[in-house]
Amino acid sequence: MDWFAPVDIYCERLGPGFWAEPVNALSNLAFLAAALWAGLEARKRGADAVIWALIGMAGLIGVGSFLFHTFANTWSEYADTIPIWSFVAAFVFVSMHRIGGVKPGKIGTIALGVAAIVVVTMLASGEGEAAAPGILNGSEQYAPALIALVVFSVLSRRRAHPMWPWIWAATGTFMLSLLFRTLDMAVCDSLPMGSHFMWHLLNGVMIALLLQMLLRADRAQPR
Repeated sequence: MDWFAPVDIYCERLGPGFWAEPVNALSNLAFLAAALWAGLEARKRGADAVIWALIGMAGLIGVGSFLFHTFANTWSEYADTIPIWSFVAAFVFVSMHRIGGVKPGKIGTIALGVAAIVVVTMLASGEGEAAAPGILNGSEQYAPALIALVVFSVLSRRRAHPMWPWIWAATGTFMLSLLFRTLDMAVCDSLPMGSHFMWHLLNGVMIALLLQMLLRADRAQPR
């Protein structure tokens, strides 16, 4: 594998330069803003190490994505995707326990299943290869995350969990962000900068909602 092979799969990038995607690169500040807001709230509420770990992962998503949209090569592509999937996996497991009431012993079994689905999906979508994106512009790799959020939303509403509006808001935001990611290359003629930056901004909002939901979840549980 050539770790320095260039990756050019976004509308905004027209050359190999470090600042060839300024809007895509700088829009990653949304993730840092989400982490900062969560950090301030976590400090106020005396959050535990698990929540702080998730906040750190949220910040790393912004850093990794910035690296990918500036260096735009194979190694920075992994720097982009690894923090994303690490956050997704960690959030799912923490939420299953704290929101869904799943016992820690069962989470290990579920974790293996989730990991298998993620690996198969990433391999099927060609993630990690500088290949041309398909009709969905590579967005199919996020199908497991979308399914998990939809299921999470439905279950939280059916169980009338106090935090269900936050979860539904995060799910709707992710659906919209996924649409913008998918349309990026298709809108190049009418919008030269593309629409991928909206994927970053809206995902920053989604992660902010999810973290704030977790920070409020313990006190919102019925006694």
